[in-house]
Amino acid sequence: MSEKKKKDDLLIHIVTPFIVLFLCVGIFIAVMIKPSDKLKVYLNLAFMDNLKSTPESAGSGLIVRDNEIIDEYDGQTYESGEVIHPKFGEMYAVLTTSAFDISIPVYWGSNSELFEHGACQSSGSKILGEEGNSVISAHEDTFFSELYKVKPGDTVTLKTNYGEFVYKVTESISFNKKDSRYVSPSETSKLTLYTCKKDILGNADERIGVICEPTEKKFYKKAGEGSSN
Repeated sequence: MSEKKKKDDLLIHIVTPFIVLFLCVGIFIAVMIKPSDKLKVYLNLAFMDNLKSTPESAGSGLIVRDNEIIDEYDGQTYESGEVIHPKFGEMYAVLTTSAFDISIPVYWGSNSELFEHGACQSSGSKILGEEGNSVISAHEDTFFSELYKVKPGDTVTLKTNYGEFVYKVTESISFNKKDSRYVSPSETSKLTLYTCKKDILGNADERIGVICEPTEKKFYKKAGEGSSN
């Protein structure tokens, strides 16, 4: 009987560390579920995946072009004119708004690396100055951390190297990440800005943002005067 008890004690001593290790690993995995879910959402934040247009090289050898954008243009301007199509990874605009005092760089295309540099616009939406829906998003804890301050009646201005475009906020929006109605192409010209809704539990399925209508276009060249890239 004593011999059996010794064997049982030895077995317990051998098995116990493995049980403790298993429990620790399980707890660690459970704790990491929410942060990893949130990270996954951020990496797929812009334009509902099906509107994203990302080259194969994005994230591995992506060239980020930080262009200097014209701040004050003192030449003649036109209501319609020439647009310059940016390359993927190129900063092509600067966004400002009457709602807060921050200038936000806007990059053409969207991936995790570009989201670290500024707001991103998918090449699946319309370039600024063209007819249709221009959709721009950014992380809620970085460049669009104050987007919640933007309300109907506020103005949003986007400056590029081919023109300046002013919008008036007409609607505040809230939608689920699977709802593509606000980010889909449209026949009417508008600007859509959005980000993840803040959630301390890490559930970033909801989006908040604004819809803006164009009020002023200032092209620096007439159509046909310059060459589009």
